[in-house]
Amino acid sequence: MTGDLLAVPGARLHHRLRGSGPLLLMLQAGDGRAEGTDNLAEHLQDRWTVLSYDRRGLVRSPLDDPASVVDLSIHADDASRLLSSCTDRPAVVFGASIGAVIGLELLRRHPGQVALLVAHEPPVVALLPDDERSAAEEGQHAIESTLATGGPAAAMQQFLTGTGIDPTDREPDAPIPPVDPDRARDVAFFLRRDAPAVARYRPDRDVLGALGDRIVPAVGERSAHLFPGRCALALAALLGTTAAEFPGGHSGFALRPRAFAARLAEVLERGSTGVRQVS
Repeated sequence: MTGDLLAVPGARLHHRLRGSGPLLLMLQAGDGRAEGTDNLAEHLQDRWTVLSYDRRGLVRSPLDDPASVVDLSIHADDASRLLSSCTDRPAVVFGASIGAVIGLELLRRHPGQVALLVAHEPPVVALLPDDERSAAEEGQHAIESTLATGGPAAAMQQFLTGTGIDPTDREPDAPIPPVDPDRARDVAFFLRRDAPAVARYRPDRDVLGALGDRIVPAVGERSAHLFPGRCALALAALLGTTAAEFPGGHSGFALRPRAFAARLAEVLERGSTGVRQVS
């Protein structure tokens, strides 16, 4: 496994490579650091070279100017530059939550770099029907209010509750990472900068439709009824397909890494066909 920094306009990106074979880019969820998908990668690295990184603004990927704008297009361009530093061929991409939204923007902005994107529960509120969109927007406003009055820890707990994340629903050997001071700062950055950027994101429906044969919307078997799962189903409807079902809920990739990796390998090997589907 290797770890390094890549200089990009306005930041430096901490990133890691492990395994061998075709390149698989992992786009992390939430405040996830590069190792947020290590347990998942452990079961995939015999078939893929797994690239993961800390998004700009997290502690190990510092911004040159802490007050600079960070949005989904900038995150997508960062992912593009990381891919270019590792390969000149299209890569397969897995993104979870905000990572799935970044994956959609990466495919829109740099389609030649993405062979296939598995987008696990991208919280794109603009895809939802009016009533569900309003409820999701109210939930985001409530989290921002809690952040302002109660701080990052209380707001993050509210976020976890809203996405149905249950740390007890996990494989016995799946660890729960401790909240050390650096991770606490990453949580705060995610809540203050990245989560609002996701809430503002508006996808280009026409472009997504045109590239739909390279997108596999994915949903957790325990979370299809919750806001991010509903977004995955709405994305599938937009693309005229159905969503691939994965073990666990919104954080199944972290809490059920063994079963999730087996499912992801199946989806990656078969492309966008031949997977179990939900509607």
